Amino acid sequence: MRWLITGAGGQLGHDLVLTLNEHQVVGMGRTDLDIADAMAVDAVLDAHRPDVVVNAAAYTAVDAAETDEAAAYRVNATGPATLAAALARRGGRLIHVSTDYVFPGDATAPYRTDAPTGPQSAYGRTKLAGEQAVRALLPDAGYVVRTAWVYGAVGTNFVKTMARLEQTQPTLKVVDDQHGSPTWSRDLAAGLVALGRSEAAAGSYHCTNTGETTWCGLARAVFEELGADPARVLPTTTAEFPRPAPRPSYSVLSDEQWRSAGLAPLPHWRDALATAFRDVGAAFRP
Repeated sequence: MRWLITGAGGQLGHDLVLTLNEHQVVGMGRTDLDIADAMAVDAVLDAHRPDVVVNAAAYTAVDAAETDEAAAYRVNATGPATLAAALARRGGRLIHVSTDYVFPGDATAPYRTDAPTGPQSAYGRTKLAGEQAVRALLPDAGYVVRTAWVYGAVGTNFVKTMARLEQTQPTLKVVDDQHGSPTWSRDLAAGLVALGRSEAAAGSYHCTNTGETTWCGLARAVFEELGADPARVLPTTTAEFPRPAPRPSYSVLSDEQWRSAGLAPLPHWRDALATAFRDVGAAFRP
């Protein structure tokens, strides 16, 4: 199989390329390919003729999107639409990575893939538009995979931030009223590759590490991995730390559809964090 990874410079794209090192894979970063440029996309697809494209490119600056929604829309909606339209003309499958932010974030049980959407932020709206484009333009070969709370060895993320603050702050307050499933990008990459190799039907899927916690719970787990006292992380509320874009209070995603397709669930989030520190711990430490 020939694979093309867009957004290969990011934490997920980087791990996708690593996961596929035994296969024929081409990784394209932001400077290599503008996925919203139809002519550039056509040229890349004609040159490499991939069987599977994994779109890991995204505008992920959630707060900045509130004042620059047009820029977020270009990457998160126009980009996947351009990829889907080009693949519809040529053949090939598209795995498009989306987000928990397409949901309103007020649930009390894990969101199923068919749960009503209702994004509360510009970022969520643009990601939902991208999902809709992929499903409309590539109904038989388009896969929308929602994930959440991703961290990896490359780039900036919550885990790295907590590791840095552990070195400089005697205590720190972390939000304890937002619930989700921390997801190691290497586990997510393995799941996406398994999906691309499978005979699963096109459609929407959820893929995160299993289990759930809060940001405070994740921060305390990071401290534990660093050998620090987790009691130094103090719980606080979302209201105490207002942000330009609203955050979901609950964004746990059900992997029922994933399992039903015969795909193996990802490891529990706490086990994944321990594995991440064991395998690439130096990347998380300042």
